[in-house]
Order: sequence, then structure tokens, then C-alpha cells
Amino acid sequence: MDQVESNPTIPVKALQEQLQKKYGVGFSIHKVFRAKSYAKKISTNPDTTIKLEHGDVSESNLVNCTSRCFKRIYVCLWGMKKGFKACLRDFDGAHMKGPYPGEILTAVGLDSNNGIYPLAYAIVDIYLLAYGIVEIENCESWKWFPECLGDDLDLHAISNFTFVSDKQKGLLQAVSQLFPCVEHRFCLGHIHDNMQKQWRTKEYEDHLWDCATATTVPEFNHYMHLLNNLCEVFNGNRRENIDMLLNNLCEVFNGKLVDRRDKPIMSCLEFIREYMMKRICNLLKVQKKCVGPLTPTATKIMEKNEAVATLYIAEWCGDEKYQVKGPWNDQHVVDMHERVCSCRIWELRGIPCRYVISVLYNKADHGECVHELHTYVHKVHWLQTWKTAYGYKVEPIKGRALWPRSECPMQITPPPHRNQPGRPKRKRRKYMEEKSQSRS
Repeated sequence: MDQVESNPTIPVKALQEQLQKKYGVGFSIHKVFRAKSYAKKISTNPDTTIKLEHGDVSESNLVNCTSRCFKRIYVCLWGMKKGFKACLRDFDGAHMKGPYPGEILTAVGLDSNNGIYPLAYAIVDIYLLAYGIVEIENCESWKWFPECLGDDLDLHAISNFTFVSDKQKGLLQAVSQLFPCVEHRFCLGHIHDNMQKQWRTKEYEDHLWDCATATTVPEFNHYMHLLNNLCEVFNGNRRENIDMLLNNLCEVFNGKLVDRRDKPIMSCLEFIREYMMKRICNLLKVQKKCVGPLTPTATKIMEKNEAVATLYIAEWCGDEKYQVKGPWNDQHVVDMHERVCSCRIWELRGIPCRYVISVLYNKADHGECVHELHTYVHKVHWLQTWKTAYGYKVEPIKGRALWPRSECPMQITPPPHRNQPGRPKRKRRKYMEEKSQSRS
């Protein structure tokens, strides 16, 4: 068991020779193969990806030539990797505080209940000044993290998924080089916070959110025209809308790491692993209390749409197409054969809008065969999908005293100590809007 844990890729023939030499007993190759397969099956977090990089240190730096200084480490736990089913991907960074300053990079997705799904994390030391190695937040630094993530998720240059982040220049270049076909979106909260320095009125904020939440081109252009009347910072180019407008997913996850960002690197990594392990267990308790075919969040959205759908009138136009008119002079076309609505909410969220539900009510009133409402919801919002995503656990591990000692002759030394100016900050930086709300 210890041999397989320390070296999961050890050849069966080599393992056979080690066992025979250690115990002085002959083992058949088939018996060793079965033993290795069983050991890998019950081993702790198999197929977990860990990539460790170090900086080159020469003797002129008064360091032993067999030592290398820590540069960065990437971790993607097996349980989180296997359970990751959402299409939305999100990246963000949190600065480490204390004697080992650096950057915690996190990749957080969206689960079936619109909750956070921590997937991978990395620690990058950005102050290797003592050894003449400088790792700054440039394109190469940012490129390393999504490149590792792409290898774990089998993402290619032509993959179709979405990044949501702030306007970090290094990340923009890295994503465009690695995944030129992806949709890269910016967090609206960061955009509003940056622009609020010049435009502080509530009217500007309302128009900005109207533009971001618009689901059709005419609606978007209308709100952009109103916004342009207030300022001339936008050129009116349309961008495809997605349901997620903020990168609060990473903000929530990073908020859990605040108390451990000033700890040594190993303690920080262990805290993140334990947090992800406990979070899965807490969600399993919540899932046991859930009833119905959909997740709690999807159920609330459906109930709200069902209540409003009774106010709409659907008229059949032939070929599975319907015209739906509402009490607020809103009118859209629903195509049940293509499963699309002109409001595009059904396509963006995967949950039937009020217009679609009104059509289903109309079909049922006329005796047509209509399936249960949850069958028209994308499977990502089903309760069973949510349970499947968290069916893969983060296994516990033994204490450090029982960890196998590495036989690698290279020794990785900690980053050099560097005192940070001022008192260490533990709270995240608030937006200007949040500061004004706290004062009031």
C-alpha cells in the first residue's frame, strides 16, 4: 500500500521484484497486478493532480546545488475533478499575506444548485527577489494555471466554455492564447466599481445592470442607447449574454481562505483540502433533506415562473409555434419543437421561462400530451445531477508523521522570508458601493 501511494505509476514488474526481495517469497505477476489494482482502488485520493515547480538556484547564491527554492504548486483533487459537471468556469486570485507572500489562484465552477464548486487551486510565489528570480503577475504566470486546469479537464483550444473574471491583463492574454474559442466575460461588479469613480449616480448603475441582464439584441441596444445618453464610454457593441454576471463564486471561496493566507504554504494547502472535504459532507446533509426532481434553487425559479405564467395568453400558430402575450405588453414567440423562446431565457438558464410554461398550460388545456414540467428543465438543474456531482468525496489522509519520505535527491526550500509593510490585512477590499451602504 505504501509503495503504491508513494509511486502510483510503478511498473508491476518492478513492484514484483521489490516484494520478492523484501519478503524473500515468490509472487506471480498476476497476483502482484491484482494487489496493485486493489491498492490503487483504496488509496487516498487517487488520480489527484499535483504539479510542483521550483526556481533555479546556483552556488553563487550561497545555496547548496542540490536545493531549489519553491516557485509554485498546483493541486486538483480527484474527487472535485470527477464531480465537476458544470459548464461555467471561473478564475480569480487572492493575495497571500505574512512572511511568504504570493498569490492563491482558484478555479471555481457553478454546480447544479447555482452554488460554488471549488475545482483546483495553486500557490504562486511572486517575490523570489533574494535569489534573483522574479515571478510577477504577467502573462506567463497566469498562463501556467489555466494550462494545468485544461490538462485535467481535457480542454482544448476549440473547447466551448466560459470564463468569468476581473480585467486582469495577464489572464486576458493567457486565456486568449490557450483557448481562443472560449467566451471570456468580465465581472460586472468590478466594472461598476471602476467606473463608479467617475459616474456615481444611481441612474447610471440601473442602466448598467439593465444592459448586462438584457437577453435579446433589441433590448440590449435599447438600454445601451439610454446609457450612452449618460456617458460616452461605451461604443454599443453587443456581447453575448450569459446567466452569470459576477465572479462572486471565487470571492466566496477566497473568503474562506482569509484566515489561512498568512500561514506557511503546507498549512495553507492542507486547510484548503480540509475545507473542500468538509464542504462536500455538509452539502450531502443538505441534499438528504431535498425532495422533488429539481435542485432547491431551480425549484424556486420554476415556482415563480409558474405563478406568473397564469397571467399570459398563448395562441397556437401551427408547427409547434406559439405567440405568447402578457399583461405588460410583452410578447414573445415560443418554438416547442426547437425548444427555444425569443426571450432567450430558456436557452441561457436551461429553465423554462414564463412564456414556455404558459404554452405548456395551453397544450394541457387542449388535451395534448404534456410531460411533467421538470422534463423541460436542463438536466444540470436536476436534483440527481446535483447529487452525482458530490458523489465523489475528498478522502482523508494520514498525518505528516506517516507520510512516505521522498527519495528524490532534490530538496525544495521555502521561499525567502520577506517582511510585508504595514499591518497584515485580513479583510477583503470593499467596493465603493459597499462602503457607502455600511456607513448608512
